[in-house]
Amino acid sequence: MMRIERRGDLTRIWLSSWRSRLMGYGVNLYLWRGVLIDSGFPAVRREVVRVVSELRPRGAIITHGHEDHAGNVQAVTERGVPLWHSPLTPAVMRDSESMAAYRRITWGRLRRQEWPVTPFDPAPLELLHTPGHSPDHHIVWDPERRVLFSADLFLAVKVRVARPDEDPRALLASLRLAASLRPREMWDAHRGRIEDPAGALTAKADWLEALIARVETRLRAGEPDDAIASAELGRRGAVDRASFGDLSRVNLVRAIRRTITRAA
Repeated sequence: MMRIERRGDLTRIWLSSWRSRLMGYGVNLYLWRGVLIDSGFPAVRREVVRVVSELRPRGAIITHGHEDHAGNVQAVTERGVPLWHSPLTPAVMRDSESMAAYRRITWGRLRRQEWPVTPFDPAPLELLHTPGHSPDHHIVWDPERRVLFSADLFLAVKVRVARPDEDPRALLASLRLAASLRPREMWDAHRGRIEDPAGALTAKADWLEALIARVETRLRAGEPDDAIASAELGRRGAVDRASFGDLSRVNLVRAIRRTITRAA
């Protein structure tokens, strides 16, 4: 399913499949200043090809290498669209090719991308490195109009689950960086327009910072990860079960444990 909405200079492309909707997910692509932001997930390749053919972007940006953002890079570049991506993105995409089964069911299987691609300078847009969710994660910032495309940086104030490779301390620093921009408008890859962008980013950063501090205290006291996850983040939920623990509360605790030495 594809839904295209135009709001002034912004074109928002909402993409979902019956499988992604079953899991409660969809994703937004954005066209801003002639630049396509992200390429969607493999199961909607046909819709993305149509978008590229109809909107004819001058270039595309891949915010990070997860399959719901980079799933149609091959289809985009095959149609002559130059691409900006982080130097880390090819490795993240290669890791995603062996993704867990629930991710393949939700998004479709990621195709192998041929590298290198034709490079693209997205100026006047700026790309700011905001790791944590993914090591190659970038946000797209328009300093002239103070519009921010936050990819997966925000998602929600209280995100209680994490993948095994996420880094909550890096995410905290990235949230503070984005909030310091004081964006006038912010567009999330999954939720769309976020009201009060700086306030939302700061609220998430404050919540995460307090969570890290509480979890650290429990870890230093010798409490087990499962008990901490239950006490601080609640009981195991549907996403945890559907992903067989790949996207889980305990992963968030383990990520804080993994980086506790670095923070000391």
